[in-house]
Formats: sequence, C-alpha cells, structure tokens
Amino acid sequence: MKGKERIITALSVQQPDRVPLYIHGINEAPIIGIGKHITDGLPESKQFHEMNDSEKMKLLDTLFLIHEVFGVDGFTSFEIGHETEINKQDVKDDWNVIYRRNPHGLPVPIGHPLKDPNDFNNFHIPEPKRAHLLLLDLARNRFKEDVALFWLMRGVFVHSWRLTGMENYMLKLYQNPGFIHHISAMVTEYNLKQLDMLASAGIDVLVVEDDIAATNNLLISPKHFIEFVNPYNRKLVDRAHELGLKVVRHSDGNIWSIMNILIDSGYDGLNPLEPQAGMDLKKVKDAYGDKICLLGNIDCKELLPSGTPDQVEAAVKHAIDVAATGGGYILCDSNSLHPGVNPENCIAMFEATKKYGLYG
Repeated sequence: MKGKERIITALSVQQPDRVPLYIHGINEAPIIGIGKHITDGLPESKQFHEMNDSEKMKLLDTLFLIHEVFGVDGFTSFEIGHETEINKQDVKDDWNVIYRRNPHGLPVPIGHPLKDPNDFNNFHIPEPKRAHLLLLDLARNRFKEDVALFWLMRGVFVHSWRLTGMENYMLKLYQNPGFIHHISAMVTEYNLKQLDMLASAGIDVLVVEDDIAATNNLLISPKHFIEFVNPYNRKLVDRAHELGLKVVRHSDGNIWSIMNILIDSGYDGLNPLEPQAGMDLKKVKDAYGDKICLLGNIDCKELLPSGTPDQVEAAVKHAIDVAATGGGYILCDSNSLHPGVNPENCIAMFEATKKYGLYG
C-alpha cells in the first residue's frame, strides 16, 4: 500500500498492510534537527519568519524529505500567508486577532476584536483565500497520490475564544449566550466555505483542531459543549463526508466525558490521546476501537524530549501491541514534534513504527 491508502484504510477502522505513521505537527527546530541526518545546507535553528527566502525553501524541502525518507504516510498542511506583521513581536490575522510571537512554539493570541455585541457593527468577516493554501499545493505537487493530505482547521471553540478572549468567552456563555452563538455561526460559515475550497484543492483528511480540555477535565461543561461547540463542528463533519473526506477530531486533554458525543458526531479519527491527561491508549481502544480510528499517544511531553531511543522504541511497540489489532490505529506523538523534542527520539519513533507495525 501507499501512504494515502494506508491512512484511509486505518481511518475506516480497517487493517492496512502496516500501522500508518503520521506527523500531526512539527516546528522548525525538529525539522532542522531531524533533517541534519538526511541532508546538508540547513539553516541554523530559528523561526520561519526569521529566515530568508532560500532558508525557507530549504526548510520546506527538508520537511517533505523527512516524510519521504522515513515513510511518513500523511502530510499536514495549514494556512500560510494569512498574517500581517504589526511589529517584530506581533502579527495580525485576517480576523484582526493579534498574536504575539513565541520563541518556543505557536504565537499566542493577545488581541481580540469582538468583546461585545457592538463590535459586530464595524467587523468585516473575511473570505477564505485560495492563496493561503500554498503549503497544500506544494505538498500535493510533491507527493502526488502517495501520501494522505491532512488539513488543520481551527474548530468553533478555539476560533471563537480567540475572537473574543478566553475569559470573555467564559463569561458570555452565561451573560449573553446569543453573542457566543453569533460568533460560532460566523466562524462555521467561514469554515464551510474554506472546506469546499480545500476539497477542490485535493485534501483527503480534515482535522478539526479544537482543544476543548485540560489535563483533568473539559475547559467548559459538557452541557455547554453540547450547546455551543459540537453542533457547529458537526456541520464540518457532515459536509466533509458529503465531499468524500475523512475527518479527525483533535483535542488535547482529558475528553472522556464527551467521548460518546464525539463518536455519535461521526468523526473518523481521534487525536492526540494525551497520556498525561488520562487518555490511556488501551482503555480507549477497548472502549471505542471498533468505532473510531485512534491517532497518537506517543508522549511528546516527557518521553520524546528526555527519554532514550530505546525507551521510545519500547513505547511504540507497546502502543502497537495495545491499539493496532484489527486496524484503526495511526501512530504519532501526543501533540506535536515541538522545539523541545530530541530529534534522535523522533527518528527512533519513525523507525520503530516500521519495525513493529507490520501486520502479519
């Protein structure tokens, strides 16, 4: 099987020829750290916006090369070019949300344009832009049909609180629920438009990336999740299925309290199954493994940064032993390959998947 078929088979909760390997997210530092094992001429470790054009192209080529050399079966794309620089520290996206650049990972939202209903009067909803799909276009041209193309789309919870601020979002759930519904409907309308564009551009898998939980519980109550979040994200699931796509639900944290809701909503896959948040892989497999594909669970918080390659190999073997039987498991880490991971441990994860992942 090629990578695309392998991923689609697993997301159909069926058994491919081997356990698929996937990278949900990866930062510049691990691309460079892993890349040094397979290519020359890489820039020093720094953020993408700090690189010149030739360094950026080398970084992207190395990202593609990592997928090819290590046989990664799915490639993740996301919007690029949708932010404008305000100053050296801050950028603004199409929705007028302001982010502060973070040397340790993703920018942090600090400016929120929709604080109360009056702010809608002067707010202009952006239109999805085809030009922002450049990374997807590059990946499609590079991999052809060999690799499954994933797209990360912010779900309604994360997108909404970024527009209004987390604290304000929490207060408005009680003080003005109509305000939250207004934002949610607006975000979902945009996402549905972009989804149609993405399907035409050739994605295979939509990832609804909508972190809803902390280590021990949800960030909002299950009741509020049912009213303000799930119905909107479910529209994405239904539309994606109409377009012939698979859909993965991403959320860090402990999501046991809403597992049945997510299953009933029709998601094909669940990621990243954070072990420190009680998402024990065997327990999830035993409870739901015949209903949904599981993606992740290789610890990126402690194991990949501080463990040894032998420990990583053992963790991969264990994950395959408890979750791969009968299909419906895709191996990846428990969130992302962030700047703190050890590149050698990432390579150990890739290689161990091939070593132990072949179905007999």
